Amino acid sequence: MKKHLYIKTYGCQMNVYDSGRMADVLAPIGYAPAEAPDGADMVILNTCHIREKAAEKVFSELGRLRVLKDEKRAAGGDLLIAVAGCVAQAEGEEILARAPFVDIVLGPQAYHKLPEMVAQAERAAATAAAEGKPKAGRGILDTDFPAEPKFDFLPAPSVSGPAAFLSIQEGCDKFCTFCVVPYTRGAEYSRPVAAIVAEARQMVAAGVTEITLLGQNVNAFHGEGADGTEWGLGRLCRELGAIDGLTRIRYTTSHPRDVDDDLVAAHRDVPALMPFIHLPVQSGSDRILRAMNRGHTADQYRTIVDRLKGARDDLALSSDFIVGFPGETDADFAATLKLVEDVGYIQAYSFKYSPRPGTPAAGMPNQVPEAVKDERLAALQALLNNQQAAFNQSCIGREMDVLLDREGRHAGQLLGRSPYMQPVHATAPAALFGRVARLRIVSAGPLSLGGELVAADPPSSSERACA
Repeated sequence: MKKHLYIKTYGCQMNVYDSGRMADVLAPIGYAPAEAPDGADMVILNTCHIREKAAEKVFSELGRLRVLKDEKRAAGGDLLIAVAGCVAQAEGEEILARAPFVDIVLGPQAYHKLPEMVAQAERAAATAAAEGKPKAGRGILDTDFPAEPKFDFLPAPSVSGPAAFLSIQEGCDKFCTFCVVPYTRGAEYSRPVAAIVAEARQMVAAGVTEITLLGQNVNAFHGEGADGTEWGLGRLCRELGAIDGLTRIRYTTSHPRDVDDDLVAAHRDVPALMPFIHLPVQSGSDRILRAMNRGHTADQYRTIVDRLKGARDDLALSSDFIVGFPGETDADFAATLKLVEDVGYIQAYSFKYSPRPGTPAAGMPNQVPEAVKDERLAALQALLNNQQAAFNQSCIGREMDVLLDREGRHAGQLLGRSPYMQPVHATAPAALFGRVARLRIVSAGPLSLGGELVAADPPSSSERACA
């Protein structure tokens, strides 16, 4: 009999990708997807440490799973509980101490070992049952950073639908003072080009037409090419852009320090590379950027944006912002607002600073009061929301190539993503599901667009997204 697996994913696209790969490695030992925890034999919480109170949210969810586990055991069954991801990496021993009913705790570099861990947990359960002992949590912990890359041990990815994630780089060497990623994901590692291209070809053969390349600092990619030299992200995008059937390429998340001339040129030269970049800046104040250890100034960031837009004039950006970083003054915050006004963003993620244990910023003086953070965040988000709404309105009357990859709310409606990641809905025949369609934008809301069908396929793969 098949067993069932439920994975709850927190956080970034990298975690979404990791959850898919955990499902892939468990499928050969009999685990099929479950729709909800109560229908599962195993639950994995794939956690993220970036958001505020991340650990508390995990322990709250574990409390609910403990009740479910007790109910299953009372009925003669069992439930394996695993905690994966960055919270597991940072607080693995604390998890087992506070939640001893948890069976497995594993960091982001260890999920290829899940079948072995599950087998170990099942053997422990069988031994406990034979000895008449209560079934406690198995307490299996693996948060090491192995010498061998996990990608060498993973099966081919399973894909469904026309869009997929492909991890090309992992880890971070930047050590921003607010961030835990270097401690939870480890040092920067780039996969070999041949492995990436092979995985991309497998995805395209399975029906994928859009691939998003993933990495903690994806444009820091420096993988070994077929010629034995080190390739950057720009050259990799050129190689992937030559794959027949791969019509759209995206990448996230990038760092301003790693935007080089070749990547800028790739946005000019590779038709499949979408005209939308997520380029986090965090602050517009040079003083705060230094305190964050970002390694660039606000004007250097502006110059990078100008270079990218010079390579492709229809290119647009999103970003990340932190307000209320320790020591941030009204003048520092005003500099952030000025940068937003200068650059213009079509999307953005903005957050109040919250300390992460073990990071340098957590111990910095002059922590900003919560009320001040709230006020600044509201002002920043109002500006960003206005920019997003204005961009959406500017799309009315334009034609866009939209990958229709979901069913809409209404009968006969399909939903997709524009080149700028905007949700676009349109009345369209079901035969267009999974295909790129040319749509004329006829309406715009704060978060989405409405379109009318012009053609099932764009007239030219090199045509720009907005006419």
